[in-house]
Formats: sequence, structure tokens, C-alpha cells
Amino acid sequence: MSTTISSNDKKPSESGGAEHTYQSTFIPRFDIWEGDDELLLFGDLPGVEAKDLDIRFENSELTIHGVVAKRHGGEFLYEEYGVGDFHRTFAVGEAIDADKISAEMRDGVLKLRLPKSEKVKPRRIKVNAN
Repeated sequence: MSTTISSNDKKPSESGGAEHTYQSTFIPRFDIWEGDDELLLFGDLPGVEAKDLDIRFENSELTIHGVVAKRHGGEFLYEEYGVGDFHRTFAVGEAIDADKISAEMRDGVLKLRLPKSEKVKPRRIKVNAN
């Protein structure tokens, strides 16, 4: 059974304007995988520490906010790496067991486990013979 998940990230010009209370410096990339029992999200967050992450699941939305601190002082000759605030929001269309959501950070990759609730997991029906 496929679970719907989509990104709700909008640029300030796409929203109503006054509702934005954050200013993202960059948007980190995420991969999303679906299995029968769970959704897994893998976020590329090099330089982010666990203490600098705020992750919430509310009203079928997963929100990830964090901060990447500058690593070096002075001027760079060339700079591609995102530094500052980031914010990602994903709408999750199927039932997720919110009490069992977990997150771990390892080697700059955030891994989020969103277990599906029992009612949306595929199950095999046993056929009884008389």
C-alpha cells in the first residue's frame, strides 16, 4: 500500500506572506523510502548537530528545522555549503504511529523512522477450509 508524502516547502513569495515566521538559508535534500511497515527519510545535513535540530509531527505534517553553524571565520574564496537556518515540511497522507517516530543522526545524515499504524499496514487474510 502506497503512502502519500509530499514536500510542503514554499518560498516566501508562494505563501500568504505574513504567515512565515522563519527564513531558511538553504533547503537540505531528503530521500524518502517506503516499506510495508514504515517510511524512512534520509536527510543530508553535514555540520548539523543533534542539539540544533527541532523535529515535530503534528496534523499529518513532519517539520524539520535546524541550524548549521559557520565552521571557519574569514572570507571564503568559493562557497557552496549551506550555513544558517533550514526548514523542511512534509505532508504525510496516511496514518503514522506518531508515538513511535524516531530520529538519529550519524555522519551528517539524519534518519527518521515513521512507523505506519496497524490499520494501514498490508496484511494477509487466512482462508479457512471447512
